[in-house]
Amino acid sequence: MPSNNINNTISRHAISSEDSIREAMKRLNALSGESMTLFAIDNLGKIAGSITDGDIRRRLIDGGELTDKVETVMNPRFLHADSPEEIPLKMAEGRRKHIELLPIISNGVIQDIIDLKKIHSCLPLEAVVMAGGRGERLRPLTDDLPKPLLPVGGKPIIDYNIDELEACGIKKIHVTVNYLGDLIKEHFRNHKGSAIIDCVTEPTRLGTFGSLAFVENIDTEDIIVMNADLLSAIDFEAMFLHHRKNRNHFTIAAVPYSVSVPFAIMRLNGQQVTALEEKPTYNYFANGGVYIMKTELISQIKKGEYLDAPDFILSIIGQGKKVGCFNLNGTWVDIGSPDDYRMANELTRVKNLQ
Repeated sequence: MPSNNINNTISRHAISSEDSIREAMKRLNALSGESMTLFAIDNLGKIAGSITDGDIRRRLIDGGELTDKVETVMNPRFLHADSPEEIPLKMAEGRRKHIELLPIISNGVIQDIIDLKKIHSCLPLEAVVMAGGRGERLRPLTDDLPKPLLPVGGKPIIDYNIDELEACGIKKIHVTVNYLGDLIKEHFRNHKGSAIIDCVTEPTRLGTFGSLAFVENIDTEDIIVMNADLLSAIDFEAMFLHHRKNRNHFTIAAVPYSVSVPFAIMRLNGQQVTALEEKPTYNYFANGGVYIMKTELISQIKKGEYLDAPDFILSIIGQGKKVGCFNLNGTWVDIGSPDDYRMANELTRVKNLQ
Protein backbone atom coordinates (compact mmCIF):
# COMPACT_ATOMS: atom_id res chain seq x y z
CA MET A 1 0.00 0.00 0.00
CA PRO A 2 1.55 3.36 -1.03
CA SER A 3 2.25 5.75 1.86
CA ASN A 4 0.47 9.09 2.22
CA ASN A 5 3.55 10.91 0.91
CA ILE A 6 3.59 8.71 -2.21
CA ASN A 7 -0.17 9.16 -2.71
CA ASN A 8 0.24 12.94 -2.46
CA THR A 9 3.03 12.91 -5.04
CA ILE A 10 0.98 10.80 -7.44
CA SER A 11 -2.11 13.01 -7.07
CA ARG A 12 -0.10 16.18 -7.79
CA HIS A 13 1.29 14.74 -11.01
CA ALA A 14 -1.74 12.78 -12.26
CA ILE A 15 -4.38 14.12 -14.64
CA SER A 16 -7.25 12.45 -16.49
CA SER A 17 -6.61 11.79 -20.17
CA GLU A 18 -10.12 13.21 -20.73
CA ASP A 19 -9.22 16.62 -19.24
CA SER A 20 -8.46 19.57 -21.50
CA ILE A 21 -5.06 20.93 -22.46
CA ARG A 22 -6.07 24.15 -20.64
CA GLU A 23 -6.53 22.12 -17.43
CA ALA A 24 -3.13 20.50 -17.96
CA MET A 25 -1.53 23.94 -18.27
CA LYS A 26 -3.16 25.00 -14.99
CA ARG A 27 -1.93 21.84 -13.27
CA LEU A 28 1.60 22.30 -14.60
CA ASN A 29 1.60 25.92 -13.44
CA ALA A 30 0.61 24.75 -9.95
CA LEU A 31 3.74 22.58 -9.91
CA SER A 32 6.02 25.62 -10.11
CA GLY A 33 9.17 24.82 -8.12
CA GLU A 34 8.67 21.07 -8.62
CA SER A 35 9.34 18.82 -11.58
CA MET A 36 6.81 20.06 -14.15
CA THR A 37 5.57 16.77 -15.58
CA LEU A 38 2.07 15.26 -15.53
CA PHE A 39 0.99 11.68 -16.17
CA ALA A 40 -2.28 11.04 -18.01
CA ILE A 41 -4.55 8.42 -16.42
CA ASP A 42 -7.19 6.68 -18.53
CA ASN A 43 -10.72 5.71 -17.45
CA LEU A 44 -9.42 2.36 -16.15
CA GLY A 45 -7.03 4.09 -13.75
CA LYS A 46 -3.97 3.15 -15.78
CA ILE A 47 -1.20 5.46 -16.93
CA ALA A 48 -1.46 6.33 -20.63
CA GLY A 49 1.29 8.92 -21.19
CA SER A 50 3.29 11.89 -19.91
CA ILE A 51 2.77 15.61 -20.50
CA THR A 52 5.27 18.46 -20.27
CA ASP A 53 5.20 22.14 -21.28
CA GLY A 54 7.11 21.14 -24.40
CA ASP A 55 4.46 18.61 -25.42
CA ILE A 56 1.74 21.27 -25.10
CA ARG A 57 3.77 23.91 -26.94
CA ARG A 58 4.40 21.60 -29.89
CA ARG A 59 0.70 20.63 -30.05
CA LEU A 60 -0.46 24.26 -30.11
CA ILE A 61 2.08 25.18 -32.78
CA ASP A 62 0.68 22.33 -34.91
CA GLY A 63 -2.84 23.84 -34.66
CA GLY A 64 -4.16 22.21 -31.48
CA GLU A 65 -6.73 23.98 -29.28
CA LEU A 66 -6.75 24.55 -25.53
CA THR A 67 -10.06 22.67 -25.42
CA ASP A 68 -8.51 19.52 -26.93
CA LYS A 69 -8.19 16.53 -24.64
CA VAL A 70 -4.98 15.66 -22.81
CA GLU A 71 -4.80 12.40 -24.76
CA THR A 72 -4.06 14.42 -27.92
CA VAL A 73 -0.92 15.94 -26.42
CA MET A 74 0.47 13.20 -24.17
CA ASN A 75 3.57 11.15 -24.98
CA PRO A 76 2.58 7.45 -24.88
CA ARG A 77 6.24 6.32 -25.11
CA PHE A 78 7.23 7.65 -21.70
CA LEU A 79 10.07 6.21 -19.60
CA HIS A 80 8.92 4.04 -16.69
CA ALA A 81 9.93 1.05 -14.59
CA ASP A 82 7.82 -2.08 -14.20
CA SER A 83 9.79 -3.84 -11.44
CA PRO A 84 12.19 -2.95 -8.59
CA GLU A 85 15.04 -4.79 -10.33
CA GLU A 86 15.03 -2.48 -13.35
CA ILE A 87 14.70 0.80 -11.43
CA PRO A 88 18.46 1.60 -11.15
CA LEU A 89 18.98 1.10 -14.91
CA LYS A 90 15.86 3.11 -15.80
CA MET A 91 17.01 5.92 -13.52
CA ALA A 92 20.37 6.03 -15.29
CA GLU A 93 18.57 6.16 -18.65
CA GLY A 94 16.35 8.97 -17.38
CA ARG A 95 19.32 11.07 -16.39
CA ARG A 96 20.93 10.56 -19.78
CA LYS A 97 17.72 11.78 -21.43
CA HIS A 98 17.29 14.69 -18.95
CA ILE A 99 13.99 13.26 -17.70
CA GLU A 100 13.01 14.46 -14.21
CA LEU A 101 10.30 12.03 -13.06
CA LEU A 102 10.25 8.24 -13.32
CA PRO A 103 6.92 6.53 -12.59
CA ILE A 104 7.01 3.03 -11.08
CA ILE A 105 4.16 0.94 -12.50
CA SER A 106 2.47 -2.33 -11.60
CA ASN A 107 -0.18 -3.68 -14.00
CA GLY A 108 -0.39 -0.25 -15.59
CA VAL A 109 -1.09 1.57 -12.30
CA ILE A 110 1.36 4.09 -10.82
CA GLN A 111 2.77 2.85 -7.51
CA ASP A 112 5.36 5.56 -6.95
CA ILE A 113 7.07 8.45 -8.72
CA ILE A 114 10.82 8.98 -8.35
CA ASP A 115 12.16 12.54 -8.66
CA LEU A 116 15.51 12.09 -10.42
CA LYS A 117 16.64 15.54 -9.26
CA LYS A 118 16.41 14.49 -5.63
CA ILE A 119 16.99 10.73 -5.61
CA HIS A 120 20.35 9.41 -6.82
CA SER A 121 19.09 5.86 -7.09
CA CYS A 122 16.42 3.53 -5.77
CA LEU A 123 18.22 0.53 -4.40
CA PRO A 124 16.25 -2.56 -3.23
CA LEU A 125 18.05 -2.51 0.10
CA GLU A 126 17.58 -1.75 3.76
CA ALA A 127 20.50 -0.43 5.78
CA VAL A 128 21.99 -0.90 9.23
CA VAL A 129 23.98 2.03 10.61
CA MET A 130 26.03 0.99 13.63
CA ALA A 131 26.05 3.83 16.15
CA GLY A 132 26.79 2.12 19.47
CA GLY A 133 30.49 2.94 19.95
CA ARG A 134 31.86 4.94 22.88
CA GLY A 135 34.25 7.15 20.89
CA GLU A 136 36.84 6.96 23.68
CA ARG A 137 39.66 8.51 21.63
CA LEU A 138 37.52 11.61 21.13
CA ARG A 139 37.05 12.33 24.82
CA PRO A 140 36.12 14.77 26.32
CA LEU A 141 33.95 15.56 23.26
CA THR A 142 32.12 12.25 23.70
CA ASP A 143 31.66 12.41 27.48
CA ASP A 144 28.14 13.78 27.10
CA LEU A 145 27.44 13.29 23.40
CA PRO A 146 27.72 10.04 21.40
CA LYS A 147 30.22 10.21 18.56
CA PRO A 148 27.58 9.88 15.78
CA LEU A 149 25.99 13.13 16.98
CA LEU A 150 29.21 15.17 17.01
CA PRO A 151 28.79 18.08 14.60
CA VAL A 152 30.83 18.18 11.41
CA GLY A 153 30.30 21.38 9.47
CA GLY A 154 27.35 22.14 11.77
CA LYS A 155 25.64 18.79 11.08
CA PRO A 156 25.80 15.52 13.09
CA ILE A 157 28.15 12.94 11.56
CA ILE A 158 25.44 10.30 11.32
CA ASP A 159 23.14 12.59 9.32
CA TYR A 160 25.57 12.70 6.40
CA ASN A 161 25.23 8.93 6.11
CA ILE A 162 21.47 8.93 6.60
CA ASP A 163 21.09 11.59 3.89
CA GLU A 164 23.22 9.59 1.44
CA LEU A 165 21.24 6.40 2.09
CA GLU A 166 17.94 8.25 1.61
CA ALA A 167 19.26 9.80 -1.61
CA CYS A 168 19.73 6.23 -2.87
CA GLY A 169 16.05 5.55 -2.29
CA ILE A 170 16.53 3.38 0.79
CA LYS A 171 13.24 3.41 2.67
CA LYS A 172 14.16 1.72 5.97
CA ILE A 173 17.29 2.31 8.04
CA HIS A 174 18.05 0.43 11.28
CA VAL A 175 20.32 2.35 13.67
CA THR A 176 21.94 0.22 16.39
CA VAL A 177 22.67 2.17 19.57
CA ASN A 178 24.31 1.53 22.94
CA TYR A 179 26.45 4.29 24.50
CA LEU A 180 24.21 7.33 25.19
CA GLY A 181 21.70 5.63 22.92
CA ASP A 182 18.73 7.62 24.23
CA LEU A 183 20.23 10.78 22.72
CA ILE A 184 20.41 9.14 19.31
CA LYS A 185 16.85 7.86 19.65
CA GLU A 186 15.70 11.36 20.54
CA HIS A 187 17.60 12.77 17.55
CA PHE A 188 15.57 10.58 15.19
CA ARG A 189 12.25 10.78 17.04
CA ASN A 190 10.82 13.36 14.62
CA HIS A 191 12.91 12.47 11.57
CA LYS A 192 11.76 14.45 8.53
CA GLY A 193 13.56 12.44 5.85
CA SER A 194 12.11 9.92 3.40
CA ALA A 195 13.23 6.77 5.27
CA ILE A 196 11.77 5.08 8.33
CA ILE A 197 14.41 5.11 11.09
CA ASP A 198 14.29 2.08 13.39
CA CYS A 199 16.55 2.47 16.45
CA VAL A 200 17.68 -0.89 17.87
CA THR A 201 19.19 -1.04 21.35
CA GLU A 202 22.34 -3.14 21.77
CA PRO A 203 21.99 -4.43 25.37
CA THR A 204 25.73 -4.43 26.00
CA ARG A 205 28.91 -3.80 24.04
CA LEU A 206 28.93 -6.55 21.41
CA GLY A 207 31.59 -5.52 18.88
CA THR A 208 31.07 -4.12 15.42
CA PHE A 209 28.79 -6.93 14.18
CA GLY A 210 27.27 -8.37 17.35
CA SER A 211 24.40 -5.86 17.33
CA LEU A 212 23.13 -7.17 13.97
CA ALA A 213 21.50 -10.12 15.74
CA PHE A 214 18.99 -7.69 17.29
CA VAL A 215 17.89 -6.16 13.97
CA GLU A 216 14.56 -7.65 12.91
CA ASN A 217 12.00 -7.44 10.10
CA ILE A 218 14.42 -6.95 7.21
CA ASP A 219 12.53 -7.40 3.96
CA THR A 220 15.31 -7.16 1.36
CA GLU A 221 17.58 -9.88 -0.04
CA ASP A 222 20.70 -7.80 0.63
CA ILE A 223 21.47 -5.14 3.20
CA ILE A 224 23.97 -2.32 3.62
CA VAL A 225 25.84 -2.38 6.93
CA MET A 226 28.03 0.59 7.81
CA ASN A 227 29.65 2.50 10.64
CA ALA A 228 27.91 5.69 11.70
CA ASP A 229 31.11 7.72 12.12
CA LEU A 230 32.25 7.75 8.48
CA LEU A 231 32.45 10.74 6.18
CA SER A 232 32.74 9.34 2.68
CA ALA A 233 31.78 9.80 -0.95
CA ILE A 234 30.95 6.17 -1.56
CA ASP A 235 28.73 5.38 -4.56
CA PHE A 236 26.22 2.97 -3.02
CA GLU A 237 24.58 2.28 -6.37
CA ALA A 238 27.88 1.30 -8.03
CA MET A 239 28.77 -0.85 -5.01
CA PHE A 240 25.40 -2.61 -5.11
CA LEU A 241 25.60 -3.29 -8.85
CA HIS A 242 29.15 -4.62 -8.35
CA HIS A 243 27.92 -6.85 -5.50
CA ARG A 244 25.11 -8.30 -7.62
CA LYS A 245 27.15 -8.63 -10.83
CA ASN A 246 29.83 -10.64 -9.01
CA ARG A 247 27.24 -12.69 -7.10
CA ASN A 248 28.96 -11.95 -3.83
CA HIS A 249 27.61 -13.06 -0.48
CA PHE A 250 29.52 -10.21 1.15
CA THR A 251 31.18 -7.12 -0.35
CA ILE A 252 33.60 -4.84 1.53
CA ALA A 253 34.28 -1.22 0.61
CA ALA A 254 38.05 -1.09 0.12
CA VAL A 255 39.99 2.10 0.85
CA PRO A 256 43.44 2.62 -0.75
CA TYR A 257 46.08 2.94 1.98
CA SER A 258 49.79 3.67 1.49
CA VAL A 259 52.65 3.18 3.95
CA SER A 260 55.88 5.07 3.27
CA VAL A 261 59.06 3.88 5.02
CA PRO A 262 61.54 6.74 5.57
CA PHE A 263 64.56 4.40 5.48
CA ALA A 264 66.30 2.07 3.08
CA ILE A 265 64.83 -1.43 3.42
CA MET A 266 67.19 -4.40 3.16
CA ARG A 267 66.28 -7.58 1.33
CA LEU A 268 67.84 -10.54 3.07
CA ASN A 269 68.68 -14.13 2.39
CA GLY A 270 69.37 -15.31 5.90
CA GLN A 271 71.98 -12.83 7.13
CA GLN A 272 73.11 -11.90 3.62
CA VAL A 273 71.95 -8.58 2.16
CA THR A 274 70.80 -9.10 -1.43
CA ALA A 275 69.39 -5.63 -2.20
CA LEU A 276 68.48 -2.24 -0.78
CA GLU A 277 65.22 -0.46 -1.50
CA GLU A 278 65.43 3.25 -0.73
CA LYS A 279 62.43 4.72 1.14
CA PRO A 280 59.82 2.41 -0.39
CA THR A 281 56.05 2.95 -0.41
CA TYR A 282 53.74 -0.03 0.04
CA ASN A 283 50.16 0.14 -1.21
CA TYR A 284 47.31 -1.76 0.41
CA PHE A 285 43.52 -1.78 0.57
CA ALA A 286 41.97 -1.24 4.00
CA ASN A 287 38.51 -2.19 5.25
CA GLY A 288 36.37 0.94 4.77
CA GLY A 289 33.64 0.03 7.29
CA VAL A 290 30.88 -0.21 4.64
CA TYR A 291 29.49 -3.59 3.58
CA ILE A 292 26.75 -5.08 1.40
CA MET A 293 25.80 -8.59 2.47
CA LYS A 294 23.16 -11.22 2.00
CA THR A 295 20.56 -10.66 4.71
CA GLU A 296 20.41 -14.40 5.40
CA LEU A 297 23.95 -14.25 6.85
CA ILE A 298 22.66 -12.32 9.87
CA SER A 299 21.03 -15.53 11.12
CA GLN A 300 24.53 -16.88 11.85
CA ILE A 301 25.09 -14.22 14.54
CA LYS A 302 23.99 -15.30 18.01
CA LYS A 303 22.19 -12.79 20.21
CA GLY A 304 24.42 -11.53 22.98
CA GLU A 305 27.62 -12.88 21.39
CA TYR A 306 30.53 -10.43 21.01
CA LEU A 307 31.52 -10.30 17.34
CA ASP A 308 33.79 -7.96 15.42
CA ALA A 309 33.64 -7.56 11.64
CA PRO A 310 36.96 -9.33 10.86
CA ASP A 311 35.92 -12.44 12.79
CA PHE A 312 32.55 -12.58 11.04
CA ILE A 313 34.10 -12.07 7.59
CA LEU A 314 36.72 -14.77 8.20
CA SER A 315 33.99 -17.17 9.34
CA ILE A 316 31.97 -16.81 6.14
CA ILE A 317 35.13 -17.10 4.03
CA GLY A 318 35.77 -20.36 5.90
CA GLN A 319 32.30 -21.54 4.83
CA GLY A 320 33.23 -21.04 1.18
CA LYS A 321 31.02 -17.97 0.77
CA LYS A 322 32.09 -15.47 -1.87
CA VAL A 323 33.55 -12.32 -0.27
CA GLY A 324 34.59 -9.52 -2.62
CA CYS A 325 35.68 -5.91 -2.41
CA PHE A 326 34.60 -2.66 -4.04
CA ASN A 327 37.28 0.00 -4.44
CA LEU A 328 36.28 3.31 -2.90
CA ASN A 329 37.65 6.42 -4.61
CA GLY A 330 37.49 9.94 -3.21
CA THR A 331 36.66 11.19 0.25
CA TRP A 332 36.83 8.72 3.14
CA VAL A 333 37.41 9.74 6.76
CA ASP A 334 36.93 7.38 9.71
CA ILE A 335 36.33 9.88 12.50
CA GLY A 336 38.04 8.05 15.33
CA SER A 337 40.57 10.58 16.65
CA PRO A 338 40.83 14.35 17.24
CA ASP A 339 42.96 14.67 14.08
CA ASP A 340 40.33 12.82 12.03
CA TYR A 341 37.61 15.04 13.49
CA ARG A 342 39.52 18.20 12.56
CA MET A 343 40.10 16.83 9.05
CA ALA A 344 36.38 16.08 8.58
CA ASN A 345 35.42 19.58 9.65
CA GLU A 346 38.01 21.10 7.32
CA LEU A 347 36.76 19.02 4.39
CA THR A 348 33.18 20.13 4.89
CA ARG A 349 34.29 23.76 5.33
CA VAL A 350 36.20 23.70 2.04
CA LYS A 351 33.28 22.06 0.20
CA ASN A 352 30.89 24.71 1.51
CA LEU A 353 33.19 27.45 0.24
CA GLN A 354 33.31 25.99 -3.26
